[in-house]
Amino acid sequence: MITTPFSTPRDLLRHAVSRFNAAKLFFGHGSSDALDEAAYLILHTLHLPLDKLDPFLDAKLLPEEVHQVLAVIERRAVARVPAAYITHQAWLGSYAFYVDERVLVPRSFIAELIPESFSPWVEDAFAVDNILELCTGSGCLAIMMADAFPNSVVDAIDISTDALAVAEQNIRDYKLEGRVNPIASDLYANVPFKKYDLIVSNPPYVNSASMAALPPEYLHEPQIGLAGGDDGMDLVRKIVEGAADYLTPNGILMVEIGNEREYAEAAFGHLGLTWVTTSAGDDMVFLLSADQLRK
Repeated sequence: MITTPFSTPRDLLRHAVSRFNAAKLFFGHGSSDALDEAAYLILHTLHLPLDKLDPFLDAKLLPEEVHQVLAVIERRAVARVPAAYITHQAWLGSYAFYVDERVLVPRSFIAELIPESFSPWVEDAFAVDNILELCTGSGCLAIMMADAFPNSVVDAIDISTDALAVAEQNIRDYKLEGRVNPIASDLYANVPFKKYDLIVSNPPYVNSASMAALPPEYLHEPQIGLAGGDDGMDLVRKIVEGAADYLTPNGILMVEIGNEREYAEAAFGHLGLTWVTTSAGDDMVFLLSADQLRK
């Protein structure tokens, strides 16, 4: 039997942090640093509670458990695979979602706004009947919105049938069949022609210069979910241009554009964008009312 100098999660944690730092990994898919990611991967691989590292730090591991963890550490360090693709799990707030290489690893500043039901822009969460999410990917935002707006039906749109297969699995996991409807469509092309109280999107918005400089971790993700053209606004323009036809008179459009505020202002500033405050500041998510879009 092959032996290793590691026998406890504490040993493996130290090794993983050193390994990740030496490999100069990029942490942009849920973990903030090497320690956070190492702890998550170790606990997940050992089937331990993800929020309880300390009680297990000095537990004696079986040799096969040590080798399982070491294999995960090496895959993360050498192949630069995002942790979520290794564990097939990603978290947004208190929600866990199944993910694989068919979808982007879920990450969204809009997710921070959902538990408050988009207050103060939405006055009554129970009065929201129809929500349209464009570029749903794994379906994570659609599922969270179905919970936050309990009387709503959410139409979850994506051009990728591979992504929608992942979304369907998450919809089943949360038992939201019939309330969250995955629809294959190039933006509005196959959308049911009805009026929506909310149109929400976290679309591909990375500009071409930034795409060329992406860390290796992002190259494992479907590039169709990232690339937004020269200024990042290719799909955003289409979303803004079509939204008025699908919004109720008091409806709103909310779009996440990451670090592209400068380009968004250049493209849509004349409409009077409202920038929504998130944990990253006031540059990541903009809002437009149906009245603004119609004018």
